[in-house]
Amino acid sequence: MMKKLKLEELGRIDIPTFKKTEKIPLVIVLDNVRSMHNVGAIFRTGDAFLIEKIVLCGITPIPPHREIHKAALGATESVEWIYEKNIDDALIKLSKENFQIIGIEQTTNSKKLNDFTIENHYKYALVLGNEVDGLSENALNLYDEFLEIPQLGTKHSLNVSVCGGIVMWEFFKNLS
Repeated sequence: MMKKLKLEELGRIDIPTFKKTEKIPLVIVLDNVRSMHNVGAIFRTGDAFLIEKIVLCGITPIPPHREIHKAALGATESVEWIYEKNIDDALIKLSKENFQIIGIEQTTNSKKLNDFTIENHYKYALVLGNEVDGLSENALNLYDEFLEIPQLGTKHSLNVSVCGGIVMWEFFKNLS
């Protein structure tokens, strides 16, 4: 007979074990994401997919904060994170560390996510932008590539945490 699993039956690892676990070569950068709920949701998804770290930039709120914790459910303790005030500085540092800088944005040069080949010999930094304005205009020349999620309905955008979940899953599938 089928039944739902209880938390203790899921076999989840604890935070010290998580910290020692090998991560996929993926960093998430939040460029002026204003909602604490979105930030918390990105942390929680990053924990699920074993990403290296999250870089919080600009006005993006930083832990600890009660509103971030509501969505993160403790993932701010497991997932490494740093704050970098300036998005340009964050992207330049990641580029020097040999990350492919990928903006998740609709641009004249963006590729559809399903048309992009994720190669497991690269390290990737996926940048998610502000809920209203998207990626910072002044840093667009620092990206290696722009990806967009195909959308066939009447809306032209997804919530940033939903978008983050979709792209993290796609990269996780190909990098793990």
